[in-house]
Amino acid sequence: MPLNNKMSTNQKAKSLFYEGAGHIQAGDYSRAEECFKEAIRIAPNFAEAHANLGFILDKKGALREAEIHYRISLKLKQNCLEVYLNLGSLLTTQKRFDEAWDIYETAVAIAPKSPAIWSNLGIFYTCQKLDANAEKCYRRAIELDETYGAARFNLSYLLLRHGNFEEGWRYFEARDWYASLERYFDCPRWRGEPLNAKSMLIGYEAGHGDMIQFCRYAAVIKSLGASHITLVCHPALKRLFATLGPVDKIIAFNEEVPRSGWDFWTPPFSIPYYCKTRADSIPAEIPYLHPQPDLAAKWERELPAQGVRVGLVWKGNPKFENDSERSIESLDMLKPLGSVPGISFISLQKGPGENEAMQPIEGLPLIHLGGRIEDFADTAAIITNLDLIICVDTGAAHLAGALGKPCWVLLPDFVTDWRWLNGRSDSLWYPGVMRLFRQSETGSWQEVISEVAEALKLFAKERRR
Repeated sequence: MPLNNKMSTNQKAKSLFYEGAGHIQAGDYSRAEECFKEAIRIAPNFAEAHANLGFILDKKGALREAEIHYRISLKLKQNCLEVYLNLGSLLTTQKRFDEAWDIYETAVAIAPKSPAIWSNLGIFYTCQKLDANAEKCYRRAIELDETYGAARFNLSYLLLRHGNFEEGWRYFEARDWYASLERYFDCPRWRGEPLNAKSMLIGYEAGHGDMIQFCRYAAVIKSLGASHITLVCHPALKRLFATLGPVDKIIAFNEEVPRSGWDFWTPPFSIPYYCKTRADSIPAEIPYLHPQPDLAAKWERELPAQGVRVGLVWKGNPKFENDSERSIESLDMLKPLGSVPGISFISLQKGPGENEAMQPIEGLPLIHLGGRIEDFADTAAIITNLDLIICVDTGAAHLAGALGKPCWVLLPDFVTDWRWLNGRSDSLWYPGVMRLFRQSETGSWQEVISEVAEALKLFAKERRR
């Protein structure tokens, strides 16, 4: 009888495990977590349940608890490669590089021909700016499996960051986030075919800033002979993109989008690949977006008549994978900017950071407009009335650049986004209007902000002249 009870208990734990796995597939992480916790309560030594619970907690951001369950799983089942990968990634994200190396070293010994291990090792080296080592790891992963998308995608970021656009765009085609569009449209995807008198739909990818940066390629498609261009975009971009000259029709993705009706469709990030964009041939005729005159006039009345008008954005979307590095923790850190005389600071912060903007700190006078912004057309109308934008790496930077407005972007040292390239203080994407201020080491915002404050003194002096 005890044996039968034990088997029944194990069977119940397994049943809960498979139910939890099903919830993961369905994207219901809360119910999955409940299943794995109950499975572990019934069978404390259930290694796979600990592994999956660790994964769920990792996704939730409960990293300490996730690590505990990953390590329990490995103690119970020492050859589970996926857990080594997950734990190594968690430790790398926390910059615990020595511990991460121990995990990956063990993983390589277990499965030296696993492309996933080599790809993860590439990320490990990338996070430490050991790019030569990272590139070798990514290429080793591709050598083991040339179809392994994660390694190809990770290598693309590294290559693009170094200005190697020829290979970088090719490997960038390994991204899979436009898969839903691929399944949706009935018309063929454009892969460089002649476009004379052809119609084209440009889909949407990634975030608002990405679309603002890459919508410039509509002009390139038009120059190739396309007779009609439809652009699908985020709802908050629709009014703004109405000013994009080469586009004939704008559809927000929350509206009805036909499945067919065009000769071709394309993801915007694929256009540079098929158009053979290189570092010296980026289509960078700015401005390519424009404010609506009535909105510009409306917002101009909200701004101070005197002084140099400077827009501020210090936080991005917290869901962005590197947001903890690219966003500035608090408005208080920008206080040194307030020491520059003759500046009127305008907060464009929307969402995270608004609570700070509505109660500005002493020494940094601030007019908060972000809470009244409806979409990016409003933001564009405000920016066009400003003298300068100072921001972290968010959509506001791309918008200012696309409008041709002077913009200073504050960049993190840890995993700087590829589009700003390595070591540059200017941007090839927004020439003549954008200046990049980079951390010298991870987390060193104070040094960056001091540098910006000094530059702002000179900027204000020139403007007053």
